[in-house]
Amino acid sequence: MYLNCHSFHSLRYGTIPLDDLIRQAADCGATAAALTDINTVTGIYDFIRGCEALGIKPLVGIEFRCRHKLRYIGLARNAEGLAEMNRFLTQHNFDKTVLPLAAPNFSEVSIIYPLENAPLILRENEYIGIRPEQLQKLIVSEWKSRQEKMVILQPVTFRTKKEYELHKILRAIDLNTIFSKLKPADYCRHSEIMVAAERILSCYGQYPGIIANTEKIIRECNFEFDFKTSKNKKFYTNSRKNDMSLLTALAKDGLEWRYGKNNPEAESRMLRELEIIDQLEFSGYFLITWDIIKYSNSKGFLHIGRGSGANSIIAYCLGITDICPLELDLYFERFLNENRKSPPDFDIDWSWKERDVILEYIFGRYGYENVAFCGTNVEFKYRSIFREVGKVYGLPKEELDALAKNPMALHSQNKVVKKVQEYGMLLLKYPNQRSMHSCGILISEEPITNYSVLEMPPKAFPIVLFDMHTAEDIGLEKFDILSQRGIGHIDDTVKIIEQNRGIRINIRDTRISKNEASANVYLAQGRTIGCFYIESPAMRGLLRRLKCGDYKTLVAASSIIRPGVAQSGMMKEYIFRHNNPSKFEYFHPVFEKELGETYGIMVYQEDVIKIALHYGGLSAADGDILRRAMSGKGRSKAALQKVKDDFFISAAAKGHPEALSQEIYRQIESFAGYSFCKAHSASYAVESYQSLYLKVHYPIEFMVAVINNQGGFYRTEIYVHEARMAGAVIHTPCVNRSGYETALYGSNIYLGFMHLQGLDSKLSQFIAFERERNGIYKSLEDFINRVPMGIENVKVLLFIGAFRFTGKTKNQLLVQVSLLMNNFKPENRGLMLIEQPAKEFKLPVLERSVFEDAFDEIELLNFPVSCTVFDLLQTNYRGDVMVRDLLKHHKKQVRMLAYLISTKQVPTKRGNMYFGTWIDHEGAYFDTAHFPDSLAKNPFQGGGCYLLLGTVEIDYHFPTITISRMAKMPFIPDPRYSDSDKRYTTQHNIKQDVSSTHRQPYPQDHEISLPRHRMKF
Repeated sequence: MYLNCHSFHSLRYGTIPLDDLIRQAADCGATAAALTDINTVTGIYDFIRGCEALGIKPLVGIEFRCRHKLRYIGLARNAEGLAEMNRFLTQHNFDKTVLPLAAPNFSEVSIIYPLENAPLILRENEYIGIRPEQLQKLIVSEWKSRQEKMVILQPVTFRTKKEYELHKILRAIDLNTIFSKLKPADYCRHSEIMVAAERILSCYGQYPGIIANTEKIIRECNFEFDFKTSKNKKFYTNSRKNDMSLLTALAKDGLEWRYGKNNPEAESRMLRELEIIDQLEFSGYFLITWDIIKYSNSKGFLHIGRGSGANSIIAYCLGITDICPLELDLYFERFLNENRKSPPDFDIDWSWKERDVILEYIFGRYGYENVAFCGTNVEFKYRSIFREVGKVYGLPKEELDALAKNPMALHSQNKVVKKVQEYGMLLLKYPNQRSMHSCGILISEEPITNYSVLEMPPKAFPIVLFDMHTAEDIGLEKFDILSQRGIGHIDDTVKIIEQNRGIRINIRDTRISKNEASANVYLAQGRTIGCFYIESPAMRGLLRRLKCGDYKTLVAASSIIRPGVAQSGMMKEYIFRHNNPSKFEYFHPVFEKELGETYGIMVYQEDVIKIALHYGGLSAADGDILRRAMSGKGRSKAALQKVKDDFFISAAAKGHPEALSQEIYRQIESFAGYSFCKAHSASYAVESYQSLYLKVHYPIEFMVAVINNQGGFYRTEIYVHEARMAGAVIHTPCVNRSGYETALYGSNIYLGFMHLQGLDSKLSQFIAFERERNGIYKSLEDFINRVPMGIENVKVLLFIGAFRFTGKTKNQLLVQVSLLMNNFKPENRGLMLIEQPAKEFKLPVLERSVFEDAFDEIELLNFPVSCTVFDLLQTNYRGDVMVRDLLKHHKKQVRMLAYLISTKQVPTKRGNMYFGTWIDHEGAYFDTAHFPDSLAKNPFQGGGCYLLLGTVEIDYHFPTITISRMAKMPFIPDPRYSDSDKRYTTQHNIKQDVSSTHRQPYPQDHEISLPRHRMKF
């Protein structure tokens, strides 16, 4: 009887979570129920499974609304009916057109019109829904004569009086209005609740025809869905057999490419993987990925294949990944095995500049009808909830800001705020809007609209209306097509090197960079700023603590720095064991043999499989079940319990004591939840090495590439500093040398116009375009004639020194630009067919401070170029100790003068503390620790230079200064101003990089539950 139910997937309308809706239907005695969320099919697949589990017949459909008005309700009679509705709504979504008042002529859909919107003529599959409170209208002859086409309409939107209020709040949020301005037409009727089936039927007791029509619809709607079969594109060629033949041939060719002509171990691994791939019918998935990579290579793009797919030697041989699974002892079963019910996926990164080209290829190659992005639900979050609900109740902006910023305990306690809190917390985790998954692409065998309505977001790639988990449930494996700036750094560096030096580097050949001797020296010293994944202060500190000087140690470092591993205390334990290999015992010989590389610590997810396999005697596939279940990705408790039982049975059969097996299983349970995929870490490490190799051997080109890809962990200033330390000469932007991006000529770097504050980006791109088209600018007047730029933008260029090629001072140019542009007519620009010499003005000679340029640069770039920040200090003092001497001062107090680079707030059991990163007068980096008691008396006061007093602590080769006192040092007065108030404001433009973490405090040594000694039995 429930043909029109809304869940909370009816965004900003329905209030009932999907599982609750199904349980309520069961409690009300429903034998059938329909999910008809507004203009979406987001929840239908979970609804089908939930209903079937409780013995309810699921009906699926869509409530079609346009401009908040109900048009009609569609119920799918079968799969074709759902596809019809999906295609219809998709077309309107794409075309941005309004829905028609009458439904189209669906062939496999039952349509229900509300009474107030019913057309005069109904098709065979169309009905009029009449609510219980509308039955009195049947007395009127107009409706009495149409009873034969009527059905029961008992919409369901909310459950309780409180949820009715919540529904109205959602409607006000959706309509961007306040509660008091809602009109009855804006929200549902108070009768839209689920009541017992008997009660509904009793209301219609006098109208058996209406009941019969309703039952007829329920009988005719038989939408069934096969959750077990794959919905992916089945074949890359035209058959499974041909796919396997092609994949085998490609794998064999790749095997020779990667390993040479005679490598029995690699060949055996390849054949075993091919067998599993064939068995699980994944050959098409591999070949489609290979096809995408082949296209990428044909365009000269650099890609990084990472994630669990790097556990596959087939992926390595096909060039999808650059990780040798034999070198790192990676288990294929971590990626694909016969027990794995959920599909794996490849994670492939491209430069952020090239990703859209790859996406366009995928959509074009496999068809827009069959390709779409995964969707995702953006939920109401803590801060946004209070802001949104507070607006509904008419709170002013100041109060909304306070509610959003502060925890609930600090909110004011008036009645309105209490209401905002009450209803806000009800909305927590409710879906608020649909969005596009950042990288997940679906490629289906059948048209994608067979499964979902599609929407077209601004990026112009269609998305389905369900998320990756639902896609996985219904048999659609995603391809993760990602982008990152780190690849842009590498790719652009190679291009800049060829342009600047005429040297062509094949950076795709990882043999030149991985474990390269010079790169290993830099790695051990933490000289990695600009390099992918290994440039943050925490990572550079870890590299120094480990004296990380090879690939395998970098792989481990890339894993143990991850939040879960570090939070568990295993990072601290790994550092101890790495530096003190004689001060611990391996827990068991299996740990020494299988985990010797990581000192007996299960750092990687693959380590769980190793221990389950080599200690417990399980298969690698069963080990992966353990790994997935314990990391929260396994859904079957029964499967986990069986594997656990098998573990103890098998361990006992191998003669292991029960107590030992219990302790090892406890460690597996403990480690599996935080451990990181080794193949993922290895992929990161390879990319880090590629970056580092380029930084070591071509530092200036590398830093220009980093700057042009908009940096990484740090702000542009730090990469400019790195380039200067590498020998580059840094120039401010110049209209005849710079482009929109930073340009390099030999060792001369001309900063790009993109870095100038207040300069229009389109105009700044036009400067270089016009110069390339018609030659260099010969004078300020020539520039003004050729570039359609107003006087304010010209002044920005003038103050940064972009016209210094003229030989005139800034003050002289300022006078000239005023004379030229005050009477300049833009319509005459570009009409000068005969080139005329620039007008000469007699300009006064005005005195100028040597530091005026530096303050101009701070104002327009946020950092000085013509001098260092230290040159702008009022003091000539530069500190008692330089970074190069810190290792000689362990446990000694030092006084240093330093420039602040970044701060990071972290929690401790004593409260929040900070870590700082700085450079000294010589340009070297160092780190500081600021505990809560010190911070209370000596807080950070923004970017700039500070005088620091603290004690040096050397932790495994890495010095940190624990600060006891610090004070910010003042700049000289800004010589451009005579006003005393303005002379000290420009220095506030100096920035710092700020970050924080909200994790729990790291455990102390005694809290790390990993024995350092072998158990005795």
